[in-house]
Amino acid sequence: MNNRKILAGTILTCSLLIVIAFIGVGCSQNETPKPRGYIRIDLPEKSYSLFDTLFPYTFEYPDYASVEKDPLSEDMDMMKRFNVIFPELKGTLHFTYEPLDNNLNILIEDAVDFAYKHVPRASTISKTVISNEDERVFGTLFNIRGRQAASTYQFYLTDSIHHFLRGSLYLNTFTDNDSLKPVIDFLKQDVDHFINTFQWK
Repeated sequence: MNNRKILAGTILTCSLLIVIAFIGVGCSQNETPKPRGYIRIDLPEKSYSLFDTLFPYTFEYPDYASVEKDPLSEDMDMMKRFNVIFPELKGTLHFTYEPLDNNLNILIEDAVDFAYKHVPRASTISKTVISNEDERVFGTLFNIRGRQAASTYQFYLTDSIHHFLRGSLYLNTFTDNDSLKPVIDFLKQDVDHFINTFQWK
């Protein structure tokens, strides 16, 4: 009987020593923060094509995108509402065109209001003036930063006399913008290229 008690006591003591050893090893490890990582996204090679139709403007758009009529504006001419769609990147660049008729100030106010509607979810909104005297392309670009901002890039272009075009970039995903930063930066380059190659007819 004594041997059984001694054996049970030895097993209990050994078990306790093993548990204490594991706790000691676990507590002695230093936890270091992991570096920020992003989801893996394969980005296509940059290449562009000229969009030149009956529209009163031309521009270059990426070969990995398509220009389509906005499905929500079936009663409108495609020239007035169209989208540049990036299917692989789940992004859409929405456009609205308006001919000017003493309404330039109203259209500019509307474009600014649309950009600043993102203030509740934006950390910052910065503005860049667009001015191409040679092509008479003027406007403002709104760079909207924030983890949950729905649109990250918006702009308007005008010749101040006949034409007005507003654009806004949206990503069709619920992932935070921090994780989508590589895609957002990639598409912002395409928006910049669109603006830099844009011409009125």
